[in-house]
Amino acid sequence: MLEYKFDTQLLIEGHDLSEDAINEYITNNIEGDCLLAVGDDELIKIHFHTNTPWKVLEYCASLGDIHDVVIENMDRQANGLQG
Repeated sequence: MLEYKFDTQLLIEGHDLSEDAINEYITNNIEGDCLLAVGDDELIKIHFHTNTPWKVLEYCASLGDIHDVVIENMDRQANGLQG
């Protein structure tokens, strides 16, 4: 069994976005691993493994418009099922 069940991916579109600030907030406030926060000041791609994907969505939505949201259950995928 995986420590963190959900692969959470999304895009944030906004103004004055900061990869470093987003990375720091998620690292310090949401339990998980494999965090990637990459982009520029108007568009950031997030990839994060966590058991609480709704916390990631809530935080990211506070920064701008979120879209292309994908949350996959990696336990199911490991068992050959659709995530």
